[in-house]
Parts: sequence; C-alpha cells; structure tokens
Amino acid sequence: MIQAKHTQSIEKVTDGSILTPKGYKAGGIHSGLRYRKKDFALLMSETPASVAAVYTQSHFQAPPLQVTQESIAGQGKIQSVVINSAVANACTGEEGLSNAYEMRGMVATRFHIPDEYVAIASTGVIGEQLPMDKIAYGCETVEATEDGNQDFQQAILTTDTCQKSACYQVQVDGKTVSIGGAAKGSGMIHPNMATMLGFITTDATIDSDALQKALSPSIEKSFNQITVDGETSTNDMVLTLANGAVEHATLTEDHPDWDAFQTALQLVCEDLAKQIAKDGEGATKLIEVEVTGARTDEEARMIGKKVVGSSLVKTAVYGLDANWGRIVGAIGHSEAEVDPSRCDIYIEDQLVFSHGTPCPFSEEQATEDLDNEKVKFFIHLDEGDGEGTAWGCDLTYDYVKINASYRT
Repeated sequence: MIQAKHTQSIEKVTDGSILTPKGYKAGGIHSGLRYRKKDFALLMSETPASVAAVYTQSHFQAPPLQVTQESIAGQGKIQSVVINSAVANACTGEEGLSNAYEMRGMVATRFHIPDEYVAIASTGVIGEQLPMDKIAYGCETVEATEDGNQDFQQAILTTDTCQKSACYQVQVDGKTVSIGGAAKGSGMIHPNMATMLGFITTDATIDSDALQKALSPSIEKSFNQITVDGETSTNDMVLTLANGAVEHATLTEDHPDWDAFQTALQLVCEDLAKQIAKDGEGATKLIEVEVTGARTDEEARMIGKKVVGSSLVKTAVYGLDANWGRIVGAIGHSEAEVDPSRCDIYIEDQLVFSHGTPCPFSEEQATEDLDNEKVKFFIHLDEGDGEGTAWGCDLTYDYVKINASYRT
C-alpha cells in the first residue's frame, strides 16, 4: 500500500515519459524483424548511470538476460540499453548466447563505450535464432533523440494493443527529481521477481546498491502483483537507470527524502503494472483485488494474486456473472491462513459474503459494476493487519485466438 504521508512531495506527470528525467535520449526503428512495424529500440543516458534490475526466475532464462546481468556485474554502470522485439532469443543455446554478446558489442562499438556499459533485451517468439543481419542493421541505424520516446515505446511491443508509460516527480533536497518508465507486456504475464520488459529512468543521484534497495520492494508490490494468464516468460526484466543529472545529496536509506523517492518509484512501477494487466491479451476489463486483515502483507498479496489469476473468476467477470463462489474457490486453495467464519467479500460496494454466510445483494447492480472497464473486489480476512492489492484482467475468446496463431 502507498502511505499518504510519503505522497505530499510526489506529483504525477500526465504527459511524462521515460525521457522526462534529464539526460536521456531514446529511439526506435523498423529493422525488418516484424512486418512494417518498429522492432528495434535504443535508450541512452548522456553519462554512465547507476543501475538496478530484477529478472525472471524461469529456469529457461534467455541469453539477453544473462549478458545484461554480466554487464551490470562488470562495472555497476549502464549507459545504453538496446531492445529487439519479434524474436526472444530464448532456448537458443550457445549460438543464441554468442549472438547476444555480438548484439551488445555492436552497440558498444558504435557509441564508443565499454561492452559492460550496454544492457540488452529481447522479446518475441521463443526458440528462434536472431537474424543477425537485421540486428546489425538495427545497431548501426537506430538513433537516440530527445523526442524519440514514441518510437522507443512502439519498437518494444509485441501483442500489446497500446503503449505503456508513466512518470512521477518527487522533491529531493528541495529539487525536482523525475522518474519515468516504459513497459511492454500483454501475454505470458505471471511474473516471479520481475515482469515482461520494463525500463525506468531517473535523474536522481543514487548509487546502484541503494537503487536496488528501492527497486526490489517496489517490484514486489506492483509488477509481481499482476497476472494475465499464469505464465512466466523466459525474458522478463525490469531495468532502472539513475544518472545523477539532478545534483543533490546522494540518496541512501538515511536520507530524509528516501521514503518519498522509494514511494515515487513504486508509483511508477504500479502505474505500469496496471497498464499491463489492463492490456492483457484479448482483455476488456481490469480486475483489482484489495485484501485487508491478513496475517501478513505477503499473505494478503498472495490471496489477491490467487483471485485475479483464477480462470473461473476471470471468465465470470467477462460474462458479467456475479458468482462470488468463484472468489471463494480461489481464496480457498491459497496457502494463506483463512478462517471462512471471519471472511467478508465485496463486489465493488456490495457485501456478498460475510462470516461464512451468503448476503443478499442486488444482482442488477452487480451486473452493472461488472460491466465497467475496472472491476474491484474487496476481501477482508480479520486475521491481522496484513494488506495487499493485485491486478489482472478478464479471460475472453480473443485470448485463445491471439495465442492460437501467435507464430503466424
């Protein structure tokens, strides 16, 4: 949960983007990986930036993630991020790993920076080798500019139906620090320590270790609390850069504005996460589940994600069916401590189940509530002070159509 006391110095930038923070440029082009669509993106910091990242915990972690982790471990700084869509370069063996290194090296050579200052990411079909002629063209041709945000966002998409962007500003030592983000994700969404592809920039002055301490809890409460289809990708990653373009006392956990900065970072992550959930493949609605009264925050988040991840809950929402028994079913097989005789369940503002007993409610009103673009369920467990929120989407016929023809 976002604590109100930390939001006083935080402001959402309505038209902000990954380029709102000072000292960044971006771009995207069509390199031939996709038919007539931009498919190759570049993000640049004017100076080497502190870096923090989280990655998929899939056993089949793709070569681009391995190379990026090596880059970060090398010097603890990143200056350039290069991304291709259409081909994930996952499950591609030694050739795939070699291609990932080559992709990194081409960008480093072009911009005259060490290989370790380059992070790479790929997204798309698993099991196909990168067409290196097209990758080379992208590395040699893509430009990063001050107004290249739209091109960058377009180039990282796959089955997404829209671009995903968020930006917040926070006061640090009386100076305005910006945090901007862009993400892609629509299917294979059930993250474990990371999600899809997310890129966040800030002009704050902070070292890599402190930035990681700020990012990790933000991920747990945002990207790790969404699900579309229960599938975790081989390529999931969230990468955050901080270039120190705004000069203030270095942020640490002891800095008086640390909590405000961490909260602003979490708001960016949460904003992007909800956009991804809403844009789930074939989705028509965003589902939000708020859980209170759990023994711990972890158990509250666990239950929330269990409910939004239930195929029966998702199909009930799509069908405008106020069948709260689907919610009970999802809660019932979570690993959290739950006493049915103390549990309350709401569909929007209507109490439908309380202390082990069904409650009379208006089916007509519930149907209207389920027909909104955003549907909210509220669950109170009366077991403790734990609380958490999760986001997902409905499950529609179009999800099957999209994934049945993904490679064609």
